[in-house]
Amino acid sequence: MQSHSVSVEEFVGIYKSKKLPLFDARSTSEYQRGHIPGAQSLPLLDDEARKIIGTIYKQEGREAAVLKGFELVGPEFYKKIMSASEMAPNKVVMVYCWRGGMRSNILAWLLQMAGFKVTLLKGGYKTFRHWVIDQYSQQRNYVVLGGRTGSGKTEILHLLAQEGEQIIDLEGIAHHKGSAFGALGQEPQFLQEHFENNVSWVLSNTVSSEPIWIENESRHIGRNQIPPMLFEQIRTASKLTVNVSLETRTNRILQEYGIFDTNVLIEKTQDVSRRMGPQHAKEAIQYLTDGDIRNWVLKMLDYYDKTYQHSGMSQENKKVAEVDFSWEEKEVGIRKIINKKKELYNGE
Repeated sequence: MQSHSVSVEEFVGIYKSKKLPLFDARSTSEYQRGHIPGAQSLPLLDDEARKIIGTIYKQEGREAAVLKGFELVGPEFYKKIMSASEMAPNKVVMVYCWRGGMRSNILAWLLQMAGFKVTLLKGGYKTFRHWVIDQYSQQRNYVVLGGRTGSGKTEILHLLAQEGEQIIDLEGIAHHKGSAFGALGQEPQFLQEHFENNVSWVLSNTVSSEPIWIENESRHIGRNQIPPMLFEQIRTASKLTVNVSLETRTNRILQEYGIFDTNVLIEKTQDVSRRMGPQHAKEAIQYLTDGDIRNWVLKMLDYYDKTYQHSGMSQENKKVAEVDFSWEEKEVGIRKIINKKKELYNGE
């Protein structure tokens, strides 16, 4: 079997269409910082070996580094082949490293010797990162879905997707719901680099000329930050706000966060005490201490509603519309949203 190298555009296209197993030959720490979505880690070198070989490469050159590499990882070759065989029983795989050089080529050679057919990424992960940035530079027709805390915007996004609308669920990708309480019940967040990779991957699956729904967000979603070029497009895109009653929002927040331990809710409330004001935070915490979750929700919604109103004043959305939305008649509400989007998008 032989290996061949292809451009990042062709590499991504093959990977998406054929859904082949994809191996990241870089070290574990590099992989954890960020990788091509769906790639499996099959490091040729661990972090310590990579450091040793990198030093030798700088001081003594490529040949000495290669020899040291074989000394360190040669005994592990059998394990690499066995791991690859388990993950890719049909023996057709794709491989990349940082620059598309030594590590991916050695891994490709090893797998070829074991009967694998290998496609390599020319320029490696570094080229993929340029591809990621290019996704954000493209102008897309975003429609921003706004609404006060507790309105159920993320759920509305997915209902829109069921109707064939294009969506980007930033909070779902970030594993965070955006507020100080947003990490509760969520998986750990990725590092920033991989968050950017995941968002760009979803963006690349959209038709840029057609409207794309995206939730109104602040610049930060937990520890992840919306890439600047994307954030600027969101800030100036057409915006549709859903108006949901305070009672409904209160009940939704109760169902969503009332399940968590009171001490956890107190801790998270303390995190925003400076911004909401010491006295207001003290009252909110007292409600929690007394077991009065509903009044705690109302107190927090009052704070977040003021924050939402303030953030809206700083945006520069080119077109703005509103839709009254009732969760008791959500099908009707979704139709109203889609119809209003058509008005915004067509400039009616």
